[in-house]
Amino acid sequence: MHYFPELIPAILIRRYKRFLADVRLETGEEITVHTPNTGRMLGLTGAGSPIWLKDSQNPKRKYRYSWVIATTDTGVAVGVDTLLANRLVVEGIQTGSIAELQGYVGLETEVRYGNENSRIDILLQNGDEACYVEVKNVTAMLEPGTAVFPDAVSERGRKHLRELMLMKQQGARAVMFFCVMREDAQSFCPADEIDPGYGLSLRQAAAAGVEILAYRARVSAVEMLLHTRLPVELSL
Repeated sequence: MHYFPELIPAILIRRYKRFLADVRLETGEEITVHTPNTGRMLGLTGAGSPIWLKDSQNPKRKYRYSWVIATTDTGVAVGVDTLLANRLVVEGIQTGSIAELQGYVGLETEVRYGNENSRIDILLQNGDEACYVEVKNVTAMLEPGTAVFPDAVSERGRKHLRELMLMKQQGARAVMFFCVMREDAQSFCPADEIDPGYGLSLRQAAAAGVEILAYRARVSAVEMLLHTRLPVELSL
């Protein structure tokens, strides 16, 4: 996925109020930008770190620019815009790079389903066959090489797992897809230290037949590309 328009480099001053950040552009101008990520963004909010912004090209928008890429203290680029994870997975399905999700003729996004007023990120269909795919953007790493989710307690994440288990019980295919937005990840596991309840729910979902997939994306200021399946570690 290439960016259009091209991303804009900046320096992070601070993130605050969850969805806002103050940044300094290359011109020296300081502006406030939107942060499209509800998590804590562990290890990604250090003052002075290089980041990249997307220009909405809408001068009427309150915060014209959005934060798309952060960098770790070791210089690894990390995709922080949660909406881009969904787009990457859709692109990966359409181009055939996600082998496990091939063989469907229909693809819809944001479809209502379940018993808890939810919307599934991706619904794949082929005749009477249905596959429900929930996508999570993964940015955190607590141990070198191991990406984790969530980076904050996530009741919403547990709700989505309950909905996937319900779809599986009703005879559909259900997939929990972790889109790991950093190139230094070699594996994935639930963040039990942060949200043990989510880790328990993920293991229950896997035992109930929900498929757990994790793929790593290459992230740069030029493009993002989902390209490598990662091993998922669920043992305690």
